[in-house]
Amino acid sequence: MAPLASAPAARQARGVAVARVRNALEKDRFIKFQAEVYRNDLHFIPPLLMERHDFLDPDRNPFFQHADVALFLARRGREIVGRIAAIEDRNFNAFHKARTACFGLYESLNDQGVAAALFATARNWARSRGLDTLLGPMSFSTNHEVGLLVEGFDSDPYLLMPYNPRYYGELFEKCGLAKAKDLFAWERTAGTPPPERFTRIADKIRKHEEVTVRSANLRDFQGEVARIKEIYNAAWEENWGFVPMTDAEVDKLAEDLKWMVEPDLAIIAEHRGEPIAFALTVRDVNQALKHVKGRLTAFGLPIGLAKLLWYSRRIDRVRLMALGVKSGWRRRGIDAVLVVETIRRAHEHGYTGGEISWTLEDNHLVNRAIEATGCTRTKLYRVYETPTDGLPC
Repeated sequence: MAPLASAPAARQARGVAVARVRNALEKDRFIKFQAEVYRNDLHFIPPLLMERHDFLDPDRNPFFQHADVALFLARRGREIVGRIAAIEDRNFNAFHKARTACFGLYESLNDQGVAAALFATARNWARSRGLDTLLGPMSFSTNHEVGLLVEGFDSDPYLLMPYNPRYYGELFEKCGLAKAKDLFAWERTAGTPPPERFTRIADKIRKHEEVTVRSANLRDFQGEVARIKEIYNAAWEENWGFVPMTDAEVDKLAEDLKWMVEPDLAIIAEHRGEPIAFALTVRDVNQALKHVKGRLTAFGLPIGLAKLLWYSRRIDRVRLMALGVKSGWRRRGIDAVLVVETIRRAHEHGYTGGEISWTLEDNHLVNRAIEATGCTRTKLYRVYETPTDGLPC
């Protein structure tokens, strides 16, 4: 597997020195710096530290099989003041015939000098590898967390959705980063069924198209994962920013999500027994993780684990995190059928709210269908880009 990539020498700007993470201790500091940024933020949900170490381990994360990642820490004197990851995903560039580097895992104090040093380093790293564009934030691709929150700071993020301080957008833009694409999150704040009119339309589509909807069979877990992977890669291949997931990546993601899935909310649409679409909805485990503070153990005791199990029983929100329809079945209302069925089932299971995220700003057909079910757009995430030879901020 590819190791964390080598990088140019440390770079200094405005009293800030940026250097590559070189060992396990530095990686631990890279991960834990995030807590300093969000110390007094009521809506930040600390990720599990063990999960972050796992995510950044080339031996455990199959993303590293086709990508190089360089982690950088910014310091002013001895104090850590920022971090960034620079990523070259060879699968992304091959698929899009591009020379793009991504950046992600960005965190910093509200300091333009720190942001300038971090982005200058990421640009320099990318340019040294012959890459001409820097795109992000994404950690590490659109198959993971993607986008910078620019609207909707007044509520907790749902599971696997980004959250960041308000000031990041200004820091990014003053460093010459410009909007590449906006992503939407939609929410239903009450546990009400979908509008009756929309339900009738969805039911007519199911009957007319001879479509049935079933729950995923978790007893045939690997088989269902393979079916969903086939639909996902076929359904998303023309979407902005898409990169196909490898078998290893799909298997890893499926194992990570398995305990979060509500079986009746992982649904597959079939036409005469052939899978044509799917919708994957997970419980918003962030509601439980908020009480764990990133650690499953304390003083050698599984205190965090006990809290996670206890508060998991009180989860009352879900996130519809992936929906795909095979080519040939698009623009025939199948996506609306799946959204309505998901809302209906979530209501029946007693969930009081949920989020559909994310959708592309210019996917007007899907956005209109979601809005018609009674959902409201509550958050906006922005992906930025900049030439790697851009002027320093």
